[in-house]
Amino acid sequence: MSIWEALAVFAAGIGAGAINTIVGSGTLITFPVLLATGLPPITANVSNALGLVPGSISGAIGYRRELKGQTRRVLRLGAAALVGGLVGAILLLALPSEAFDAIVPVLIGLALLLVLFQPRIAAAVRRRRERTGGEAHPDGGPALLVGLTLASMYGGYFGAAQGVLYLSLMGLLLHDDLQRINAVKNILGALVNGVAAVFFLFVAEFDWTAVLLIAVGSTLGGQIGAKVGRRLKPAVLRGVIIAVGIVAILQLTLG
Repeated sequence: MSIWEALAVFAAGIGAGAINTIVGSGTLITFPVLLATGLPPITANVSNALGLVPGSISGAIGYRRELKGQTRRVLRLGAAALVGGLVGAILLLALPSEAFDAIVPVLIGLALLLVLFQPRIAAAVRRRRERTGGEAHPDGGPALLVGLTLASMYGGYFGAAQGVLYLSLMGLLLHDDLQRINAVKNILGALVNGVAAVFFLFVAEFDWTAVLLIAVGSTLGGQIGAKVGRRLKPAVLRGVIIAVGIVAILQLTLG
């Protein structure tokens, strides 16, 4: 890797760490850069997964204030994320890449619709609950566990726009502030990347130069993303999520 390629990977790591903390989809920045340096797709993917772990942890630390009072929720949802992430990592080595090419843009598109209409859907759900006398599950119930497990399977497999899927599911099924939900999303992303990276350590090849550059860059980016993201109003954050998701769909379908 030349010095210019190394600088490009490092810069991509900063960008990915920041955007992962705010929304997700940092893989869309780092993965193409790694491919451009000449790494094979699977080597680039697994190197990217390991390199982004410190960035996810950094972003979660930056959002630690919003995580207060959510320990039980994080443990419950984190268990689902770990299982899904491990299954996704196994699928990466067992299935051809074409297996998810058609469905991923559709999943992201559905997630964006949920994010866009989430305030209206959540209001309708609350009105129905008030009429029937039901109560919201503080952790989203079985529906959220299943949804996050499936989203984490995708995250362990590739991870582009994984955060968008998390935010759409939790935004719909959790009655909570979007910034607090975003803080949980950062924890889940760190768990999925972490369990996938540990699995890959034993069965796949890494480019350790790329891992180190992305790790340092994403750690810096995670702190930047936390400072920027927590200042965004819910409507603005929702707009950023939708914009990033649209870019992800375009890149995945046209790239």
